[in-house]
Amino acid sequence: MDSVREYEESETYVPHTAALTAPGAPFEVVRAENGSLVYADGPRTLREFVETTWAYGERPFLLGGDGAVLRTYGEFFAAATALANRFVDTHGLRPGDRAALLMGDRPDWQTAFWATQLAGLVAVPLDAAWSGAEAVRVLDHCAPRVLLVDDERLPDVVGRPGERVVVFGAGEPGRAVAPAGLVERYEDLPAPDPYAAPPDIEIRAEDDATIVYASPADPLRGAVATQLAQAGAAMDARFRAAADALGRGELPGLGPAPVTRLTSPFSAPEALFEVYGAMAAGGSLVLDGAGRTRRPGWWPADPAGDAASPAVESRVSQETGERWLRGQSLPHAYWRDEEATAGAFTPDGWFRTG
Repeated sequence: MDSVREYEESETYVPHTAALTAPGAPFEVVRAENGSLVYADGPRTLREFVETTWAYGERPFLLGGDGAVLRTYGEFFAAATALANRFVDTHGLRPGDRAALLMGDRPDWQTAFWATQLAGLVAVPLDAAWSGAEAVRVLDHCAPRVLLVDDERLPDVVGRPGERVVVFGAGEPGRAVAPAGLVERYEDLPAPDPYAAPPDIEIRAEDDATIVYASPADPLRGAVATQLAQAGAAMDARFRAAADALGRGELPGLGPAPVTRLTSPFSAPEALFEVYGAMAAGGSLVLDGAGRTRRPGWWPADPAGDAASPAVESRVSQETGERWLRGQSLPHAYWRDEEATAGAFTPDGWFRTG
């Protein structure tokens, strides 16, 4: 793979890109075998990325609107590790199995998402604003092995054969009906061991990490992103933070840890970008209960295209005038839809945005 400089003149270029992406710099960009831009260094999986947050220990990770600490990094990582081990040791889940998340903006959402990544599962975040019927359509399409759901949404979505369910919340399962032994309450599980290690499994860069549905309407299309793609999105967030610091005349990483008030629900694709940015710097996320709207579109085309990522390039088709994107943080397929995949993704890595 060769070092790349031509993107400096593209629409993804921002001030300080050359310094941050030069050969040997922290965000050096090279060409992969198919011609796509990728970061030369950095994490290759989300597990590699999140494991570094353990070192932040007692730093606040999640804050309430009143500033109260809801989770420290140490508490968060221990909880995610415990749940990941349960996925593997108790539920018998294996890398590649889907895990659907359907809950509101609660601290447990982050625990559940990162537990899936520590266990090598494919996370499927569902929009908490969808109706029960809409959520069921997507669940039937992606066929998860485990459903991670809160009390409020449980009654309308539980009950698919062979699907395990972990319920988050202090209430009762209510009118939900499911096969005996397949539903358990997160609050009833053993307390996390702060010294436990994540599951001893292999997670590869080319393994799938997420499936994101923009809408529950026809045609149902879940955009599939690999571990390398989501790790690239995490690097995009780091790059933006470093570029912004240089723009303020500061050295990256030497300022105070950021405190981020999310502009989108946890279930929204763009929220992942904000979470990655906060976690990379050991910063805090504020859960203030404010109404946030999930933007139309899907991860990661909008954030990657609009965030001046040096590892994403774009061009305009001379035939159709359509914008095409190519880069590390983009998805590679639509879930179980070969026709749509062939129509949207080229063999050399370009995504036709439409």
